[in-house]
Amino acid sequence: MTTRILLADDHALVRRGVRLILDGEPDLTVVAEAGDGAQAIALALSERPDLAILDIAMPRLTGLQAARELSRQLPGLRILILTMYDNEQYFFEALKVGANGYVLKSVADRDLVEACRAAVRDEPFLYPGALNAVVRTYLQRAARGESPPARAITEREEEILKLVAEGHSSKEIARLLFISVKTVERHRANLLQKLGLKDRLELTRYAIRAGLIEA
Repeated sequence: MTTRILLADDHALVRRGVRLILDGEPDLTVVAEAGDGAQAIALALSERPDLAILDIAMPRLTGLQAARELSRQLPGLRILILTMYDNEQYFFEALKVGANGYVLKSVADRDLVEACRAAVRDEPFLYPGALNAVVRTYLQRAARGESPPARAITEREEEILKLVAEGHSSKEIARLLFISVKTVERHRANLLQKLGLKDRLELTRYAIRAGLIEA
């Protein structure tokens, strides 16, 4: 059987290169392309692919946010995170939101096809550095008797933070997330209070540090 793939990345050149790799395999085919996380969710719901490959840093919704929502709405969908970031924080977030694997763009020509096939078999795919991070972090937390740290903000607050930082108005955010303007304003006030910030500029700087948007 051929694995039907949704590919999401906000750079058309990257999508083209990844598609060349995947479409060159007899058992893999790209059936849809998305330029941001929200479009990826919409296409996944309409096209019902077997596998979604998501970049982390995308407009509107990040790949991690999209993966979280897709895991809820399409529990049978396999998900891979394809990223330029060799970053433990992103890697652990990817596992938490239901991704089957984490592939670096720098070695996509070597690892991506194998990662796709592993995901279809419902097997995890971890590049060597990520595997070392898993073991190291687990051992450190176990030695300290710690559990994973709690999230500083809720998933909805994270979505709103990203959109605020991208310059969307409260009205636009309400329309994108299907909530009221009053709800958006309440979440934004909660964000400022929780994070100890004063205005949109400081929220934007925080979003950049958190990897929700690119500088």
